[in-house]
Amino acid sequence: MAYVPEKLMITTERLVLRLFQTSDAETVATLCNNYSIYKSTLYLPFPYSLDDALSWIEFHYDNFIEDFSYEFAVTDKETGELYGAIGLSNDTDFNQGEIAYWIGEQYWGKGYATEAAQAIVQFAFEEKKQHKVFARYFSSNPASGKVMEKIGMKQEGILKDHVIKDGKYEDIVYYGIINE
Repeated sequence: MAYVPEKLMITTERLVLRLFQTSDAETVATLCNNYSIYKSTLYLPFPYSLDDALSWIEFHYDNFIEDFSYEFAVTDKETGELYGAIGLSNDTDFNQGEIAYWIGEQYWGKGYATEAAQAIVQFAFEEKKQHKVFARYFSSNPASGKVMEKIGMKQEGILKDHVIKDGKYEDIVYYGIINE
């Protein structure tokens, strides 16, 4: 992982994590207007429109500059193709952050989420000096838990029937990693 502060960008072996641009909104809308992604995320609306993408992207730069949160487009290092998103919150009161991610369905199973998540944890610890990074997922989406395990996170607990998604209660599984 290499962080390029003047470009607000992280590079990995195969990926560039960069700020979203307004020109990404159409691709974001296309990737997110997918029930399989919607059912595994807490806040994404469905259907997902261009306006949803534009309003989501609108404050990313300001949030980054204000050290509130860091939202990155997960893109191919060679082609620039947009695969998905990964974000890190910055809770300065507790010196910790939450990571969240989604990858377009056609790009699942290629290790992009794992590679991006590893880079964002490294960014959290080395650049933002956070003490802890945590993440959560619906128990109905075990693939997300596998990503967390692969990057060294440990399960910390399960909140039973914690949220309602599509009229059904879902367990939320929490994972975390400490900056030793």
